[in-house]
Amino acid sequence: MTTTPLAARGPRAWWRVPQRQVPVLATLALLLVMYGIGVSQYRAFSNIQVVFNIFIDNGFLLVVAVGMTFVILTGGIDLSVGSVVAMTAMVSASLLGDGVHPALVLLIALLIGPTLGFAMGCVIHFFDIQPFIVTLAGMFFARGMCTWISSTSIPITDGFWTSAAQERIRIGENFVTVSVLVALAVVAVAAYTLAYTRLGRNVYAIGGNQQSALLMGLPVGRTKIAVYTISGLCSAIGGILLSFYTLSGAPLIAVGMELDTIAAVVIGGTLLTGGSGYVFGTLLGVLVLGVIQTLITFDGSLSSWWTKIVIGGLLFAFILLQRLVGIRKK
Repeated sequence: MTTTPLAARGPRAWWRVPQRQVPVLATLALLLVMYGIGVSQYRAFSNIQVVFNIFIDNGFLLVVAVGMTFVILTGGIDLSVGSVVAMTAMVSASLLGDGVHPALVLLIALLIGPTLGFAMGCVIHFFDIQPFIVTLAGMFFARGMCTWISSTSIPITDGFWTSAAQERIRIGENFVTVSVLVALAVVAVAAYTLAYTRLGRNVYAIGGNQQSALLMGLPVGRTKIAVYTISGLCSAIGGILLSFYTLSGAPLIAVGMELDTIAAVVIGGTLLTGGSGYVFGTLLGVLVLGVIQTLITFDGSLSSWWTKIVIGGLLFAFILLQRLVGIRKK
């Protein structure tokens, strides 16, 4: 057997990266550039607490985006996540207001999302209906339940809830909240699941080519139901974290969150057609959205709508990047 000398492989061989990692690296580069711009324009931007605040303000979005990553990796979509977040927060606030023990409230809240997600996954699989239609129905159902529970905001005054919301975990002179630790734990578990478990391999296989996955004998139906259940669970956790963040439940809270979530996942490098993407990329995508919001806040002269405008431009750019990478791969 002969080997090719390292020098003969060409001067560019050492830095080549797999094409599926190009969008994630582009997101990382964008994040670093945006942070560099912030540091150069605003002296306070270099404070590490600013970075921690991005995690604090977007912890619930990060958790929901992790669940959405599982769904999009299979080539599906879940439009119900924002409404499930709101319904979880509303149920929690209502039950706490009625004097139900916080432990029981947590249990009930955590069951809401995966139950609805499981039901939607079953309908998608057994009746072969497009995920867009099924999850759209789930979105209307969950949002309607929010209004049925209460047409006005419900404040949360429970001692456990308020203490958990106001708890500060000190890191030197700076701090993070409980929500940040929960969000990072969800990211770690999801990353391990996708990288090292059979479920993760099945998710990528189905997103790559569902017919091939069927021919290989993979449990396509069971896996698709599982990812929508996981998305529902992440939405329920996100709803609890949002109730910590706002200490209330409101029927119109988290309107449009499903779009922010999809944007974060796509900007993070996950292909909308499925089969390629990383939880780490989703984390970077959420941070990009957070840095955009922070830059606009520091500027002070720009409307909050500029956040949507910039996100729209980035989303368009990353979809084009994914398309170009796909063409090169062919």
